[in-house]
Amino acid sequence: MSQRKALGRGLSALLGTPEPEPSSLREIDIDRILPNAKQPRKNFDEDGLNELADSIRAHGVIQPIVVEPLQDGFYQIVAGERRWRASQRAGLIRVPAVIRDLVTESSLEIALIENLQREDLNPIEEAQAYEKLISDLGLTQEEVAGRVGKNRATITNMLRLLRLPAEVQLWISENKLSIGHAKVLLSLIDPDAILDAARKIIQGGISVRQSEALVSRILKRSDKKDEAVEENVDPNVVAAIHALEQVLGTKGTIHESGGKGKVELHFFSPEEMNRLYDGLMRVRF
Repeated sequence: MSQRKALGRGLSALLGTPEPEPSSLREIDIDRILPNAKQPRKNFDEDGLNELADSIRAHGVIQPIVVEPLQDGFYQIVAGERRWRASQRAGLIRVPAVIRDLVTESSLEIALIENLQREDLNPIEEAQAYEKLISDLGLTQEEVAGRVGKNRATITNMLRLLRLPAEVQLWISENKLSIGHAKVLLSLIDPDAILDAARKIIQGGISVRQSEALVSRILKRSDKKDEAVEENVDPNVVAAIHALEQVLGTKGTIHESGGKGKVELHFFSPEEMNRLYDGLMRVRF
């Protein structure tokens, strides 16, 4: 498998930060370095770590990690947790590190972008990294696209993966489902239907093209059920439901009787709930 190409620009060019002075490069005791809780990568491939550890034993740590100082002589990793973990396995006592005294937001941004550039995140980890740049740092999708060197449509499509049920996201992380499968599943709104279709795809080893046919059949059945229900509902309410779903990108329900009622918005993950909340809070009445 070919490795992901790093972006042409370095972190300093992306973030507007100067190149580190030679004096900021030090050898630091490995047990005084702590991982970053906001690191987007949650799963580290064991075989990959062992291979990197073998390389470090033979050649040392070629690229220093980046850390920021904490209290009592400890440091927190800003970028390079994979190298730090592999160095532990290689039996190193100290590792080369560039020390940066950073504010929290800058630290998080560098950690996220460094991972997006240099490490092979799975699609869900990549989407979560984009989401953190938006939610934690207040960046727009356009700004995120500019920082990571991708177009906005790519960012939007990756973020849509977080609308899938948590179990389906896990299957994508485990490579049981491809991004192609995920895009097809996103055509469905009901989480139970998504889960059922995803299980059939995995159990049957179904291709993306076959998945499109499967989802198409599910949608046709759903449309027939909706038509049966909508026959007894005010057509204006039906039109409002459809418009609401298109604008919000999620399933909506309107309960109306005698001029009174309520509007329900459906979300299928904590990330989806936060997205809907943020969108509604931006509305100007």
